[in-house]
Amino acid sequence: MSGAVPVRPFPALTVGTPRLHVRRVEPADTKLVTEIFADRQTRRWLPVPPEHGDVDARAWCTELAAERRDSGAGDHYEIVRREDDRLIGCVWTKRTDRVARVTEIGCAVAAEVRGYGLAAEAVVVVAIALLGEHGFQRVELRVAPGNTASRRVAEKAGFTYEGLLRNAGHVLSGRTDLEVWSFVTADLR
Repeated sequence: MSGAVPVRPFPALTVGTPRLHVRRVEPADTKLVTEIFADRQTRRWLPVPPEHGDVDARAWCTELAAERRDSGAGDHYEIVRREDDRLIGCVWTKRTDRVARVTEIGCAVAAEVRGYGLAAEAVVVVAIALLGEHGFQRVELRVAPGNTASRRVAEKAGFTYEGLLRNAGHVLSGRTDLEVWSFVTADLR
């Protein structure tokens, strides 16, 4: 036996709440995903180094999502508001460790829906599905200090603050520390 862990695609995930539906992104989502990722406040905190330029929404909705999904590393999702079937945000999973059953989650929502608890609602419903239905044991959310909106999302979603990873990430302005927040199976009780 080689000891290698077989590569399994990231689990298919479609979940919802009374206000939201979260499903995999589709190529038709490119225009709205472009708008969400182009927002100045969102760009400020995206984990994309400045030398990489803007997020290519077409690639994000197609080949990058498929690559992440097929490699088992994560997936890309859209957040759709049920009342008008409008795409209002994106959720993604990344840095998945299948042996440890851990993944990291990120989220961005359109400017006009911020402050209504929709990001936290989407993050927690995805985290619950991953823990409760797909065998994950831990979902992490990493937040750059100063990103108070994402910190509020973590708190409202029921994540627990664990500490600070020094110089562990990057945002538009450069290298940054990252706060680590977690949601684990024990939190489902």
